[in-house]
Amino acid sequence: MKEPFFLTTQRTILRNLTTEYAADFYTLNLDPEVLQFTGDTPFESIAAAKDFLTHYDQFEKYGVGRFAVLDKSTLQFMGWCGLKYSKEKNEYDIGFRFFKGYWNQGFATETARRCLDFGCNELGLQRIVGRAMSENVASIKVLEKLGMTFTSTFDFDGQEGVLYEFTKKNNK
Repeated sequence: MKEPFFLTTQRTILRNLTTEYAADFYTLNLDPEVLQFTGDTPFESIAAAKDFLTHYDQFEKYGVGRFAVLDKSTLQFMGWCGLKYSKEKNEYDIGFRFFKGYWNQGFATETARRCLDFGCNELGLQRIVGRAMSENVASIKVLEKLGMTFTSTFDFDGQEGVLYEFTKKNNK
């Protein structure tokens, strides 16, 4: 998608994750608790985060991607949420990551639900998966609240991971 794109929820605006959010993206990934169950490492600098976002091409290639999540009332960057297409696995997955100040307030569920709706009802996707480390109880609860079903375990960077799926035919 070349044009800027956005979705809304009751409390948020979801916009393409672009270089304008590099400083926020960098800061989000500095928090060890935020990254604890992701397998990711912090960016070395704001410039490294900007470089990552410059080359982030999910929207251009596949019409989906991770969105910057903004508080609708303040336009503050809260984190990100969205779909990602994996060519190697030929599947779409839902992901989310928020600053700790927004944890346990329903933002992950609210934004992920909107992204699932977008994927299934506006893009016609039949299946979307969600992955989490087995120890990441909070993310697993979000996947379950979305109506996703546990399907299997897998190796998540040396840790046990769980795979959930949402299929349109089973969740109309």
